[in-house]
Amino acid sequence: MIEEKNNLRGHETRAAILNAAAACFAGKGYAGTGVAEICERAGISKGALYYHFESKEAIFLELVDVQLTELEKTLENTARNAVNIPASLLRLSHLMQGLIQSDYTRAGIFLEIWAQASRNQIVRRATLATFQRFEKIFTMLIRRGIDEETLEPVDPGAAARAILAIASGIFMRSLLAPHEDDWGKVTEQSIKILINGLERRSI
Repeated sequence: MIEEKNNLRGHETRAAILNAAAACFAGKGYAGTGVAEICERAGISKGALYYHFESKEAIFLELVDVQLTELEKTLENTARNAVNIPASLLRLSHLMQGLIQSDYTRAGIFLEIWAQASRNQIVRRATLATFQRFEKIFTMLIRRGIDEETLEPVDPGAAARAILAIASGIFMRSLLAPHEDDWGKVTEQSIKILINGLERRSI
């Protein structure tokens, strides 16, 4: 019983650190955030923080993993349950709408991941590895569409990269200017244009 309580307390402390760090990184950026600030926001000592994470970078990398893994699982579930491939590809644009409408902290973390990936090799490798898995999911989905003859016989990898380029480009634009347009609608329309080009026409 004591061990269970200690484990629960440990999970709660770890979650508090991650939540505090996410808020700090989103508000002040990775470089502008110190360990002391994370500890203060989480209501813990530095010793408690270093018990769970060896560095600020380790905290950030876990946040990267949490954000991107969550998105990857959603993509995998959508692909796994796909019946009509063109419709499923369009449905994925609705996932982007959910990300675009996410809260400030989550949006800020995605911006910070992007920024850190440009200058931190470890973050870059972790981010690229996840995007490569995204690409495999879309490639598999498009290949299925080609096999069932609902999509034209295009290069599945190239089509997957095109979809990801559109989605990630619009997503980053939405983070920089969230009120400039209805980005969920823009995403859906853009993906629909691409899918219309991929769909196989009856002869």
